[in-house]
Amino acid sequence: MIKIKNVSKIFGDKAALDNVSFDVKKGETLAVIGGSGSGKSTLLRLMIGLIKPTSGEIYMDGEPLSDKTEAEWDKLRLKMGMVFQYSALFDSMTVGENVAFGLREHTDLPNEEIEKIIKEKLELVGLPNVENLMPNELSGGMKKRVSLARAIAINPSIIFYDEPSSGLDPITTRKIDELIKDTQKALKVTSVVVTHDMLSATRIADRIAMLSEGKLVAVAPTEEFKKIEDERIKAFFAAFSSSEGASL
Repeated sequence: MIKIKNVSKIFGDKAALDNVSFDVKKGETLAVIGGSGSGKSTLLRLMIGLIKPTSGEIYMDGEPLSDKTEAEWDKLRLKMGMVFQYSALFDSMTVGENVAFGLREHTDLPNEEIEKIIKEKLELVGLPNVENLMPNELSGGMKKRVSLARAIAINPSIIFYDEPSSGLDPITTRKIDELIKDTQKALKVTSVVVTHDMLSATRIADRIAMLSEGKLVAVAPTEEFKKIEDERIKAFFAAFSSSEGASL
């Protein structure tokens, strides 16, 4: 689905990413983990076309992305859903209007069809009959669910998640993890989850990729990843387990 080949991104004199290469397989959930400054957010911005690599190339469905025009990116983004770190809902719009935003901006669907999609997607994320509420009436977990409903409204083939558990308590985080897994199974989408939450990553991912100081440490199926004898991986597991009191 996505091929990242020898990608580097330099800001000033700092390499945010340094010669990173790996693939994202069609239909899988890949978690990209790492601490602050590891390069994972830069990688996400590259994959959705907000910035371009300094060197190397990213391919989607075999097509190189770096030379695409903004019009071509607009068309490509119709295949992508994005769930932002802090939900990024429009406060002045109802839940239903938020979910419908991409449909109204990028399609010519009649209003009746859009209303049907709103109800369908909100039910899929476990939020029936909330389309007339405002975002300020929702909990943090509910906002994440609405953000996901908006992301899947256009029936994307790939969904990107930016720190989906950020700001959530452990119980709500587990529910969001289950929702990510259920969505992937129900819609047969490819999912890329950028997170610092090791426990969440081990619950949701088919494979895990770890970045450290802009370099790819490892990428492997989740159970294999847990067994990798790399000090950076072991330290990340140990730090997270200590801070969260979690058993990985």
